[in-house]
This record gives sequence, C-alpha cells and structure tokens, in this order.
Amino acid sequence: MTCGIASNNFAKISDGYTKFVPSLLSALSIVACVFFLSRAMKILPMGIAYASYAGIVIIGTLLLGVLKFNQMPNIFSIFGCFFILLGIVMVNTLGK
Repeated sequence: MTCGIASNNFAKISDGYTKFVPSLLSALSIVACVFFLSRAMKILPMGIAYASYAGIVIIGTLLLGVLKFNQMPNIFSIFGCFFILLGIVMVNTLGK
C-alpha cells in the first residue's frame, strides 16, 4: 500500500514527469505496487485484493496531500473517503 502512496507522491513532485529522479522513483514504486499486489492475490481473491489496495491508496494519498502539500479536502471529499473506507471494511469482512 505504501508503494502506491509513494508513487503518487513522486508523481506530484516530478512536476509533470519533467524531473528525472522523482519520475524514476514514481515508475519504480508503481512496479513495486504491482509486484506486491500480485503476491497478495496468491492469498486473496483478485477483486478483494485490488479493491482494498485501491481504497487504501486513495485514502493514504488524500492524507499525504493534507500533511505534505497542505491540500485541504472539502466536505464532499471527506464523505467520499468515509464511504471508501466503509467499502474496504465491508469487502474484507462481508465479501468473503
């Protein structure tokens, strides 16, 4: 999960993929994401693994934006992330 958040961080600081090092780190962390996600899919069903990964990365990236880039979400973003979090819990507890 942290690889996904890191890749989004590097994408942001790469300035539209015009800075070499952050661009390279973004690409490498995306590859790491796919690798670790494929490892998780050995144990978890594909849909549950990907839904959990995507939701956690979305919420983590939102928190990163708040903490590092001072990007404050509006009320609709907060509610949306709440529902994403609720969906992750539902998929992992009730979806089996």
